[in-house]
Amino acid sequence: MIQKEQVFITPFSTYRTLHIHLPQDYKNSTERYPVMYMFDGHNLFNDADATYGTSWSLETFLNSYDKPFIIVGLECNHEGNQRLSEFSPYTFSTPYLGHVYGKGDQLMDWMVNELKPYIDSRYRTMPLRECTGIGGSSMGGLMALYGILHYNSIFSKAACLSSAVFGCKEKILSEFQKTSLSPDTRVYLSWGTKELAKSVFQDQRINDMKMLVNEFTARNASAIFRLIENGQHNETTWGQQNKAVFDYLWRS
Repeated sequence: MIQKEQVFITPFSTYRTLHIHLPQDYKNSTERYPVMYMFDGHNLFNDADATYGTSWSLETFLNSYDKPFIIVGLECNHEGNQRLSEFSPYTFSTPYLGHVYGKGDQLMDWMVNELKPYIDSRYRTMPLRECTGIGGSSMGGLMALYGILHYNSIFSKAACLSSAVFGCKEKILSEFQKTSLSPDTRVYLSWGTKELAKSVFQDQRINDMKMLVNEFTARNASAIFRLIENGQHNETTWGQQNKAVFDYLWRS
């Protein structure tokens, strides 16, 4: 069951759509559920809502998965390059993306201090850190990575698929120096073998993911990197990982 509702993002003084998945028996039970906060909510559940016509088919997967969740998907800003700005916690420049003025730190602060309390008060969640995760792909994967590092007291699990760390790798690495990770932290990272045309860039991104795994494990957290054979930078590839993501984060 997907519900859509408008929420006010205080630091940006604007409304945005939430795409919220509730378990099938939500209305007929009193059970409380773990929560995953995810980016690009419009691309998660229904092809009709997805930017390029294909979603992760996450609702179909969850309806047959034997562990129920609430998923809170935050739709991105579709105006110009505002998605890049709002989904980057850092300001950086690259030849490919140009100059990105990062506002993701403000967005994440809002998610932790306003959105999560709102969701916990409105829905039957398990609000504890151990029952709260964060996830996304591409720039959303970068935000999930930032979230698990910068707000490790809030999130215990992160799904970081095809994370766009190439423009701010040093800044992400500096986050590891600022935080103390709980040993129950679990992070899923992935990259597809056909995401980039040039093999040299592919090798760099794969090495970046392996480096991040090493940084997490060096701090007694758990992390895994999956190289997706023939995987591309799109919702089809990310949706194919639904089971792997949820199994690793919530069952291992």
